Amino acid sequence: MNPVGKPGKVGALMPVEDALQRLLAMAEAAPIREQQALPLAECDGRVLARDLISTLDLPPWPNSAMDGYAVRLADWTGEPLLVSQRIFAGNAPEPLAPGTCARIFTGAPVPQGADCVQMQENAVVHADQRVSFTEPLQVGDNIRPQGQETTVGDCVLTAGTRLGPIELGLAASLGCDRLDVVRRVRVAVLSTGDELIEPGLPLGLGQIYNSNRRVLCSWLTRMGCEVIDAGILPDDLEQTRTRLAGLGGVDLILSTGGVSVGEADFLGIALREDGELALWKLAIKPGKPLTCGHFRGVPVIGLPGNPASTLVTFALLARPYLLRLQGVAQVEPLRFEVPAGFAWPKPGNRREYLRGRIEQGKAVIYHNQSSGVLRSAAWAEGFVEVMEGTTLDIGDQVNFIPLSEVLS
Repeated sequence: MNPVGKPGKVGALMPVEDALQRLLAMAEAAPIREQQALPLAECDGRVLARDLISTLDLPPWPNSAMDGYAVRLADWTGEPLLVSQRIFAGNAPEPLAPGTCARIFTGAPVPQGADCVQMQENAVVHADQRVSFTEPLQVGDNIRPQGQETTVGDCVLTAGTRLGPIELGLAASLGCDRLDVVRRVRVAVLSTGDELIEPGLPLGLGQIYNSNRRVLCSWLTRMGCEVIDAGILPDDLEQTRTRLAGLGGVDLILSTGGVSVGEADFLGIALREDGELALWKLAIKPGKPLTCGHFRGVPVIGLPGNPASTLVTFALLARPYLLRLQGVAQVEPLRFEVPAGFAWPKPGNRREYLRGRIEQGKAVIYHNQSSGVLRSAAWAEGFVEVMEGTTLDIGDQVNFIPLSEVLS
């Protein structure tokens, strides 16, 4: 990567980091505090509202990590030992009789008096059913001690954790059948533009099908949001005001289109005249004309209308805002460096997020990076981040953000 100039504020354009910090500060200033207790089966994708504190040791008793034989090391002198009991997972064993061993299976409680387990592969069963061992033993071998994973009072999941299969399994292992979660974020999705028409209707001259609404409604549902489909809004200032005013019961109004410079920027006009405009015009490509503010106290994020612009700005700005609103601490996607499989000879004054994927260990990009081409994202596996003011030669390191990091 070859820096041509320092990243930073370019004219009236706000750097991506500044925009994100403003959005996160907005979320932190008015977080969702309502909680609900739900069965584990209904908690997938939700955000934990209270720390999960363990009320038991895990495992609750020492257990065998192997199929084998539980032994008191002092009793093993090299002579075969009598098998005094068989212990399966779920059984309550008797104390180990002196001078004997116990046949034991993985996960079964270790009997009182035993201090190691020899795996069955190292055991020889003689004709009289006594057992000897071919490998040396040490105290503690192949025993999972009580409390190895967690002990009473440990915080095993912190508030703000997004709950998935692993977290729900951990809660179940501690005996929890319900968890306190943050209530769902209520998001109204509003599309703007006289040119938009719904799929299934005949397409007239100058019209396009509304793809952004389907992208955002599906995406928000994956995130666990409660989605209010507010439909398509024509390019009209009074109707914009009326429709926004009717959405007062939501946590966020999320619109697409109608935020670019010009006479048709009705969302921006409405925010300036009836609310407040917190940020506008970012040093990001695609997605420069993002608008954010409040309309009569309700947060509004206006995404650009071009499909790739909607995708990038929602993934990198609106999604972190929605997560932080619920108390999630880690809201930015993971990035990793890969060699560029393409050259980027012309430096830009905006940070670019190119739709790309990894081929033979290098990041390659779709041949058409127009902000109106959604197909580029369907082909891609992630975003290739090209910093403002830089050029790239093939082999230079670039950041890659997998789509899997942002699509839920």
